[in-house]
Amino acid sequence: MASSPDVPSVGNTPENPGTGSPSEAAAASEVSTASGVPEAPEAPHAGGAGTSDAERRGRVRARRAAVMAVPATLVAAGLAVLTAQGALGVQFAISGMPFTVTATELDGTGFEQFGGLDNMADGSPNAGDTGGQELVVTSAIKNATLTKLCQSVDLGGTNLLITAGSGADKVQATDLTTDSTELSGDAAFGNIEIGNDAGTLTKAGVKGPIGVFSQQADTVHIANLRQTNYATTAGVFKLPGLKLRFSDSGC
Repeated sequence: MASSPDVPSVGNTPENPGTGSPSEAAAASEVSTASGVPEAPEAPHAGGAGTSDAERRGRVRARRAAVMAVPATLVAAGLAVLTAQGALGVQFAISGMPFTVTATELDGTGFEQFGGLDNMADGSPNAGDTGGQELVVTSAIKNATLTKLCQSVDLGGTNLLITAGSGADKVQATDLTTDSTELSGDAAFGNIEIGNDAGTLTKAGVKGPIGVFSQQADTVHIANLRQTNYATTAGVFKLPGLKLRFSDSGC
């Protein structure tokens, strides 16, 4: 039996197989011839022969994921740089466990001090009736030197004790900030300004909340320093002669 001639059906291309019948192809051909306009060839796929839709979708998803990751990476890097430069106060959730810091001498250049509010993690067992917030005084020092530094935290029956700077080399800190509820000692300030708006401070590179009372000075000296702190940050903290141990007593 004779076979019928091969007639390409409408839309039946290698890239886009269709379901048109031979009669539909003939009708389409007659319409094209009658109008005098040749039928335009279909454009090839942008991915080219051999590239599947799944592969193209995979590449698109990968590119989108990379683009979405860029802002988060930039934000994280920016926060790290700002913290190292002392441009941010404490941004982490505090534990809610206060710790004691003492030093026989503290000398600093670029001093600022203003009020702030620290927050504990949601559901912290140390929140008590405060709602997980602690009203603190933030002290910022651009460059600080401390003699015979001691830090201790009461763990309930025992203390975690850290000491450093007891020898010839002193503790060195840059972009140091401490969030305290108590501070005592014999203090002397050089070129002090009292009553500044915390949002306009310039001495230590840290700005507090706008509208908050603050003070700043070119230099600070505190003898017999004692602090009750909830947080400390520093761009660089050098602790010569560091010792960490458990003790029956704190600083």
